[in-house]
Amino acid sequence: MNAENEQDALARNVVKKMTADDQFSQWLGIKVLAVAEGYSKIRMAVREEMINGLGVVHGGIAFSLADSAFAFACNSRNNLSVALDTSITFIKPTKPGDILTAEAKELHNGRSTGLYLITIVNQNGEQVALFRGTCFRTGKTLIDV
Repeated sequence: MNAENEQDALARNVVKKMTADDQFSQWLGIKVLAVAEGYSKIRMAVREEMINGLGVVHGGIAFSLADSAFAFACNSRNNLSVALDTSITFIKPTKPGDILTAEAKELHNGRSTGLYLITIVNQNGEQVALFRGTCFRTGKTLIDV
């Protein structure tokens, strides 16, 4: 197995452990589509109970989806990483029945921090939100290797 495959295998094992323990992502109905070192792609369906008091899907739903993609990507090297700073820009509203896909891409992998850009699109490929996250790397591991 070459180094790239070993790194991606480690990333998949880390995310497998994370998703097994992540009850919130399970409640959201998140499905992991792809994981690699510094990268993740996940999907979920928007449900009726995710509507806020204004009759639109709560912004926290898209934020939470992006935050999970961010967490999976920044922890993919088995270096326990936590959010240091995040922001989201909502571009288009979502509604129950929409299928949202979040794709996290690493922009910077530093010794103690990492920077990630997460795009969220609906089932029509329309961008609905853009999330940016900076993580802090603790130096601890998530799984034994």
